[in-house]
Amino acid sequence: MSVLAMVSAVAGFVKVRYLLDKAVIDNLIFRTHYRVTTAIFFLSCILVTANNLIGDPINCIADGGVPEHVINTFCWITYTFSMPDRMTGQVGTHVAHPGLGPYGPEDRRIFHSYYQWVPFMLFFQGLLFYLPHWIWKNFEDGKIRMITDGIRGSAIAINDERKDRQKRLVNFFVDTLHMHNGYAYAYFFCELLNFINVFLNMIIIDTFLNGTFMTYGMEVIQFHSMDQENRTDPMIEIFPRVTKCTFRKYGPTGTIQTHDALCVLALNILNEKIYIFLWFWLIFLAILSTFALLYSVAVITLPTIRQIILVRRFRFGTPNNVSTLIKKTQIGDFLLLHFLGQNMSMMTFGDLLEELSNKLHIDNMNNMPTAPSTMELNPIYTSDKQKLHKETEA
Repeated sequence: MSVLAMVSAVAGFVKVRYLLDKAVIDNLIFRTHYRVTTAIFFLSCILVTANNLIGDPINCIADGGVPEHVINTFCWITYTFSMPDRMTGQVGTHVAHPGLGPYGPEDRRIFHSYYQWVPFMLFFQGLLFYLPHWIWKNFEDGKIRMITDGIRGSAIAINDERKDRQKRLVNFFVDTLHMHNGYAYAYFFCELLNFINVFLNMIIIDTFLNGTFMTYGMEVIQFHSMDQENRTDPMIEIFPRVTKCTFRKYGPTGTIQTHDALCVLALNILNEKIYIFLWFWLIFLAILSTFALLYSVAVITLPTIRQIILVRRFRFGTPNNVSTLIKKTQIGDFLLLHFLGQNMSMMTFGDLLEELSNKLHIDNMNNMPTAPSTMELNPIYTSDKQKLHKETEA
């Protein structure tokens, strides 16, 4: 399969669907996790496995004592290494390449074996970002799609049919009032999973790259602002393009022969770009997820926030009617109303809320005079009793 065909398959995660075709059961930030971020990781996985982009992922140069395909396979499936103390030497004068040079037992070495696992890690992390959506989709089980069938979208063909379906939806909402809290908490739990997922994946990548990912982006930014004479490229330090590999074998007389090879890791040209992009993207996604989580906490704990959402977003009724509706509903009912509003036109949703208000007798409750309290009745009763007592004495 060509790279273009594989990329086209990944594009299905971010394709735009019309509301008439697909019910909306989450928010924009939630979709950014399982559509955009998952697609980014899968696309990165495809790029690092496409040999026609960079050729062979590794090519090693030895002294001729070992066949080329043998040394290439050995260094790919084991590891290569570089020397951090040789990163700052002048290339061509002190060192052949950054991080390379003669080494002895006392020299520090950094071993690189991550490159063979990069596509597997990227694919696994893409699945992690899709997991909360998969859990929520299975729990939701097409509820919004079924109850909005026929009235979903911005245009409805037959007005009588719309009214009939809208009436049945209002009856369903009234009959199941206060029975949707589990539905809401499952959704908020999946939002929490999204929040945890971002930081978990940052920790996974940092562990995978030997603790260098957390500061990777900042080091790249600082590198471009430093003097060219006294700077070390962090992308080459973390993703070296040329490394060393040691191969040992028995000679004709049974003695151990050591072959030192230089290996060109062409794959790291892609890896360094992929992971710098992932660093900035995950930071951006972490900020979005934090705001989304705080918003959900506010919706759960503050009824006034739910009232403001209905008033400002859906422009429904008077503030008193909205306040009373919020008081009569719970968090699960509000989330269901919120999803209904996302799947309907503003006019249809306004009619639905108005009919729901009438069904719940909100208008009657607002206009109904309140009965006097006991404290209000007590002085009237006392004065009448005293007046009757005086007329009896006379």
